[in-house]
Amino acid sequence: MKNFLKVKKQKVKKKNLKKTLNKTLILVGLGNPGNEYRETRHNVGFAVINYISDKFEVTLKKAFFKPAQIGKFIFNNSEIHLVKPLTFMNRSGDILNYVLSKTGGSINDIILICDNMDLSPGMIRLKKSGSSAGHNGIKSVIANLDSSEFKRLYVGVGRSETGESVVEHVLGRFNSEEESKVKEAVVTASEALLSLTEKDISLVMNEINKRNN
Repeated sequence: MKNFLKVKKQKVKKKNLKKTLNKTLILVGLGNPGNEYRETRHNVGFAVINYISDKFEVTLKKAFFKPAQIGKFIFNNSEIHLVKPLTFMNRSGDILNYVLSKTGGSINDIILICDNMDLSPGMIRLKKSGSSAGHNGIKSVIANLDSSEFKRLYVGVGRSETGESVVEHVLGRFNSEEESKVKEAVVTASEALLSLTEKDISLVMNEINKRNN
């Protein structure tokens, strides 16, 4: 979803990076690699990572001998890591122990970003933890981290209204009305994630809930 949204770029300040940082955020967007999956419902996690990387002109580089693209920048005196697993969705968690080792982060720093069929297109939801709710990407992350105690931000993609299977639905593309709503949700989700550098997660969750209502 590299061209999913046009982004107003924002320069990242690179001075004084050695001073003590307030927070570390590891933003992990889920999706499937390959052009055939671009802009599908299952790839909204990639769309959020792409939006942030474009906005801050962060290059996502292929990890050395690892199936992931990774980038890093400083924002609000916080270190933010952007991660796109390049495995298919049901193996999304394979890379995360490597990411934690490379970044020096912990499970508490991870925020998973993925699609959610129980939310209407355009809605987002931030949670501190939870089950997989049947999402294969989240199942893989839980299995690899041996924990479900990580944050996740859901972007709504809705359920099929035409009787197609779940797989057909999540691997399908948005109609024009849905696409407009999801583009807005990608921006809102990105802003919510970045606000966690200076706000408590409970406050951000409340702000999102008010928006959804």
